[in-house]
Amino acid sequence: MADAKDRRVTLLATRGLTRRYAGLVAIDGVDLDVPEGGVHTVIGPNGAGKTTFFNLVSGLATPSAGRIFFNGADVTRLPADRRARLGIARTFQNIRVFGAMTLLENVLTGLHPRLTSSLLGIVARSPKFRREERNAIARAGEALALVGLHARGTERASALSYGDQRRLEIARAMAGGPRLLLLDEPASGMNPAETVGLGALIRSIVDAGTTVLLVEHDMHFVMGLSDSVTVLNFGRCIFAGSPAAARADPGVIEAYLGAKVAARLAAR
Repeated sequence: MADAKDRRVTLLATRGLTRRYAGLVAIDGVDLDVPEGGVHTVIGPNGAGKTTFFNLVSGLATPSAGRIFFNGADVTRLPADRRARLGIARTFQNIRVFGAMTLLENVLTGLHPRLTSSLLGIVARSPKFRREERNAIARAGEALALVGLHARGTERASALSYGDQRRLEIARAMAGGPRLLLLDEPASGMNPAETVGLGALIRSIVDAGTTVLLVEHDMHFVMGLSDSVTVLNFGRCIFAGSPAAARADPGVIEAYLGAKVAARLAAR
């Protein structure tokens, strides 16, 4: 009998995805399939094109060639806000919280693409707007509870520790109920205890029905959390498979350690 994972629907797919910047090819013909459910991680050395790939998937950059499919639909030319409404959310490598705003207000900004009231309705506080506002506040509270910050909703974001600011970013991304969550180096700057807590949070997000696509440099974190791994090097995909297979793949070892070190390891 086939493994249940083999029958999962492909949620995100890229075909020949390419991004050129003048003479530089940042992403070079990447084909990638992310099945619905689980944690799929994109790894690679610095300059491999990981963040550029995220920018292309989330709509912050436009491909030079290739296609992006989400839940079977071609979203290649859709702007970021349209993709957010379809269910793609992301966080960023550098923390982007509004320090002077409360935690609740920060999360509410993540719901903006899903609000439909007109400017007139907002100014007049129409019944529709008030209903949307109540629903948004409730959803923001649920997102804060998910990351363990609900009791601090009225505090300013600037009062949070570095690790909790990361959690706040995840809450903001999760408030809209995405089907796919893109996390760009979420463990960066965290201490070991915070990293362990982050892994547990990501697993709880997956268990609740959201697929996670992760970029991360912490290999211990990646190998213990990921269901599958894609490796980029100089913008090209050089490996796709299980974490265990990635650890043993000569091309992956060479990309991270260099050809000479990889050759010495292979000779042992």
